[in-house]
Amino acid sequence: MKFVSTRNHNNPVSFTEAMFRGLAPDGGLYRPDSTPDLSGFFASLADDVPFNELAADLTSALLGPEISREIIENIIRDAFDFSPELREVSKGMYVLELFHGPSCAFKDFGASFLASSMNHLLSESSVKNSGSGKNGRAIIVTATSGDTGSAVARAFHGRNRIDVIILYPSGRVSPLQEKQLTTLGGNVTALEVDGSFDDCQRMAKAAFTDPALSNLPLSSANSINPGRLIPQSFYYVWAWTRMRSMAADGNFAFIVPSGNFGNITAGLYAKSWGLPVNHYIAATNANDVVPEYLKTGLYTPRPSQATCSNAMDVGDPSNFERLDDLYENSVDIFRNHIEAFTVDDKTTLNTIARVEKEHAYLCCPHTAVGWRGAELYREKNPEIPAVILSTAHPGKFVEIVEEATGRPPELPFALKELAGREKKAYPVGNRDTDLREWLLKRFS
Repeated sequence: MKFVSTRNHNNPVSFTEAMFRGLAPDGGLYRPDSTPDLSGFFASLADDVPFNELAADLTSALLGPEISREIIENIIRDAFDFSPELREVSKGMYVLELFHGPSCAFKDFGASFLASSMNHLLSESSVKNSGSGKNGRAIIVTATSGDTGSAVARAFHGRNRIDVIILYPSGRVSPLQEKQLTTLGGNVTALEVDGSFDDCQRMAKAAFTDPALSNLPLSSANSINPGRLIPQSFYYVWAWTRMRSMAADGNFAFIVPSGNFGNITAGLYAKSWGLPVNHYIAATNANDVVPEYLKTGLYTPRPSQATCSNAMDVGDPSNFERLDDLYENSVDIFRNHIEAFTVDDKTTLNTIARVEKEHAYLCCPHTAVGWRGAELYREKNPEIPAVILSTAHPGKFVEIVEEATGRPPELPFALKELAGREKKAYPVGNRDTDLREWLLKRFS
């Protein structure tokens, strides 16, 4: 499989080059240059296939022979010592728990695969001598609205070939999220930006195409990077192997809490490769530019609004460009593949409380947005089971969960151990030049 820019389909590059570049030179996002038919592969999977085995086989199907089977198995073994879990919480309502990794969020799947892939491939001479991964090194520049930064920090920490720079909006991530991305040190540096996530994302994107930074081996660990996006397709396929006996002919719906729209994009790529699941539902908070696009046919980015589901506070989702390209810049085709619902903060808090009371199941605010989206979808489609992607452990959002339920959630060990750690972050402005100057000072 080769990759091309969403803005120019004429210059295909390898997965390795696309991964180390992060963003195409023309500012577009890399996407597969072809649509492989993997329907036979999906049909051959056992109902109880282990996640790591599925991940290795699917990676080989997509990226072989560019990357040898031996290297792929090493990458997967290094990346995943955790797996998704599927729970039936109530009749027709399933939760796909994606928070059992090191940072307690779904982004561990993409970040761990990306970190492992870069680490293994940087030792290859072909990468050392390419335009990216210069001298066997890379510099990751990543924007976060919360969960991406903590997942990337944990996945890349201690990998001595790679430096990681994380931009996050001051005052707009949860206290635990901030601890996760500002306390590791070593090769991980946090920049506290005086602005919004959209500012952070714009600054990071600008760095990749800035001529003044062209000598630095920059890449991204955001979902603009295909090395983050590809592994997120793995758990859609894994969930389907568990659901197919309960929902004939793929007649169930994936409900995806959506902010930057990378998560649902990965699922829709799997669908394009032949995964027989028919329904993909995006559930957003007040940052609803994609639901509005589906209603009106007009895509109108706007400044992000702060909500209690902060990891989805995105006013101009990067992956809209991939979806628009996948669906031929046609809102009518887009509507054939995606539905969307919007959930406000009051409803989110009420949903957290109600689901715990009625089903003894505690949701993070993002999962609660997904749960309510599933309810709205099933009001019109009661016969279709819903698989809600649970994107983070509720313990990452102590204050919000306590506000909703009256008591704080139990913390997993990965979050408890943060208590005594000291924050270390560098304050920066919100101009593109602020990041340029910081990078040149640090790495020149």
